[in-house]
Amino acid sequence: MIRIVIAEDQQMLLGAFGTLLNLEDDMEVIGLASNGEEAVELVKKLNPDICIMDIEMPGKTGLEAAEELRGLGCKLIILTTFARSGYFQRALKAGVSGYLLKDSPSDELARSIRSVMTGRRIYAPELMDDVYGEENPLTDREKEVLELIANGKNTKEIAEELSIKTGTVRNYISVILDKLEVKNRIEAITQFKEKGWFK
Repeated sequence: MIRIVIAEDQQMLLGAFGTLLNLEDDMEVIGLASNGEEAVELVKKLNPDICIMDIEMPGKTGLEAAEELRGLGCKLIILTTFARSGYFQRALKAGVSGYLLKDSPSDELARSIRSVMTGRRIYAPELMDDVYGEENPLTDREKEVLELIANGKNTKEIAEELSIKTGTVRNYISVILDKLEVKNRIEAITQFKEKGWFK
């Protein structure tokens, strides 16, 4: 029997996934979590074979939970609506065994679970196409500047925090906008988030 924990913040989906997988003869859902923190606790307490996780959950995201659970012997499958290469790359680094999209057919989930249990890795094909073509174009310093902007800091505060001149910060911002091919800071932050490039 494959013992499964599911983490999903949308209650209706959480219940539906649990019911679907319990209909399989060789699977048993032993725990349901509505955020990443609960998922980590349940995995440590119940020691399941597989944990299926959404990415965007309150408190701790599925990716943060996956990073924390790495090496505990539980195989991790990310099940998400987001086909973003940045998220996928981060999931790969966290050692997940599967990355599936929620619009996949429901029988595919059960098949993927069985495959992952045999040691295979299962990734949504649409992610494989672009994952290697999209690297984060920003340098470490540019990323640092953008993260401070995302945290609500203004040019002067960023200059103080990084011990550089305000003119230098403005230069960094204009380079960031050029590299990301966006018009303003908000668009830069949005694109960075969508690609899963923020730490």
